[in-house]
Amino acid sequence: MMQGDSAEDERMIQWALEVTNLTEYRDREVSRLSGGQRQRVWITMALCQGTKTLFLDEPTTYLDIRYQIEILQLVKKLNQEFGITIIMVLHDINQAIAYSDNVIGMKDGKVLVEGDPEEVITEESIRELYGIELGVTRVDGQKFVLAV
Repeated sequence: MMQGDSAEDERMIQWALEVTNLTEYRDREVSRLSGGQRQRVWITMALCQGTKTLFLDEPTTYLDIRYQIEILQLVKKLNQEFGITIIMVLHDINQAIAYSDNVIGMKDGKVLVEGDPEEVITEESIRELYGIELGVTRVDGQKFVLAV
């Protein structure tokens, strides 16, 4: 899956494989990995380059809930433990609330809401962004948009 050209490359590869929990898959072809493992491979490749900012476009799409949570926990860890800035597009608003420090809600190319999800995700902002009425509540202290 990954081969280094120098001792520093090898160190970065090993570190990235450990951080993304892919060490045991190092020699496996990407085509033989699950969707969640493949997503971690793409993140691993970015980490090997020493990135300080990671851009992710819908990293949980097409993944089952287990891998969705694993990916979101991984990017939170990368941010909190390694200081990597994470910028990601999520269409699951509850995942955005749970895993984001700051959210930007856009409609027709314009920013309608921005800030701490605890403050800016409200019934009113949901109505403004999506044109539908949805409840916003708390369960065990966590904010949720009631989408069903």
